[in-house]
Amino acid sequence: MKKIISLLYYTFFVLTGAVLLPLSLVIWVFTILFDKRLYILHLYAQWWESFLFFIIPKWNITIIGKEKINNSKAVVFVSNHQSEFDIIVISRLYAHFKWVSKSEVFKSPIIGWNMRLNKYIELKRGDRKSIIKMIKDSVRVLKNGSSIFIFPEGTRSKTGALRNFSSGAFVIAKRAKVDIQPIVINGTKNIMEKGSWVINFSANTATVHVLDKIPYYEIKDMDSGDIAKMVKERIATQLEKQILSQEN
Repeated sequence: MKKIISLLYYTFFVLTGAVLLPLSLVIWVFTILFDKRLYILHLYAQWWESFLFFIIPKWNITIIGKEKINNSKAVVFVSNHQSEFDIIVISRLYAHFKWVSKSEVFKSPIIGWNMRLNKYIELKRGDRKSIIKMIKDSVRVLKNGSSIFIFPEGTRSKTGALRNFSSGAFVIAKRAKVDIQPIVINGTKNIMEKGSWVINFSANTATVHVLDKIPYYEIKDMDSGDIAKMVKERIATQLEKQILSQEN
């Protein structure tokens, strides 16, 4: 039964995408001349993603610390990565940023087309030239006033336990001289586990917890690898607290 319902959900996703994607193009046409950061287009994309979560009655998102986000100041957002649904739950923050995502996603119909329209940042994993270009593109975007969002684990965690954080996001923060905004995601692994396409529609609450910013002046003299370890520790500490509170 779960497989059948999952297929119906994917069908719904495609059908709604076929309707909502053209609206993205319309918004782009009417806003591009005065909205160079594509703020409005990205806001629409987040509404679209939120809608895909909202339609399932048993799915709830708890947002903590949203007031710590300042859309007028560019930062590097970093978060742990539990599920494909992380992207959808993050959309509920309605924060302005450009996703940094693997190149395979940009090649997919509907999702990839929308990502290119929003000028999100593409990365081909394991390709040194692509990594260098991604860093340059990210610094340029930050200097132009838009934040970026990176999952420093690179790929989803199967168990929910944190993987090692790569240093790319923190190299970018140092080069652009911007703050880092850590975010903790918990519960999305219960919706869809890594390696599975079957969706758990009985999953309960996913939590998005925005932590305090790490100011640039605190990291400017640090090695990017040490920054990665520090940020991972802060996210891990908060994630452990959430897990323990749920168990109790």
